[in-house]
Amino acid sequence: MLTQWNQLTEDLQISIAQEALHRATAAIVAKAEVLADEIENGAVADRGGPDALRLFAAVMRVSAAADWSPEGHA
Repeated sequence: MLTQWNQLTEDLQISIAQEALHRATAAIVAKAEVLADEIENGAVADRGGPDALRLFAAVMRVSAAADWSPEGHA
């Protein structure tokens, strides 16, 4: 079993890195949505946050879909 990053093939390293980025984006988007809901429900003071957080989440989703699609070799 491969235990070191450098022992993995380049294609596998890229695949793993892309999946990590997708998972990180999904986690950040989910947290932004939860925080927006908390603000709307009054649990956190509202200073214009829900709209900003939802815009941020939308930008992250669009960026993830556009920027992380495979285009060749790194």
